[in-house]
Amino acid sequence: MTIKRVWHGWTTKENADKYQSILQNEVIPGIEAKKISGLNKFEILRIELEGEVEFVTIIAFESLKDVIAFQGEDYQKSYVPDAAQKVLKRWDLETQHYELIETRTY
Repeated sequence: MTIKRVWHGWTTKENADKYQSILQNEVIPGIEAKKISGLNKFEILRIELEGEVEFVTIIAFESLKDVIAFQGEDYQKSYVPDAAQKVLKRWDLETQHYELIETRTY
């Protein structure tokens, strides 16, 4: 079973590229360096909205046990490093965890 860990963060248009750089060059490598068993995929989505930019991160794990190995028993708590907090306006304090039911590729 695959678990998708979904999180949202918002920043100003002026800070969007800086946050994206932090995410791609610090946050993701920091997570990868932990060598978490069952970590399969990291996706970043970005959309420009009126007055701000929203980012969505989706991390795929093999199981909820692997999510807990990443975040601990309070696994719904968001993981937002200090560098990211400095450029974000707001973010989800908790993440959502979805069970992947089906994937179709065309």
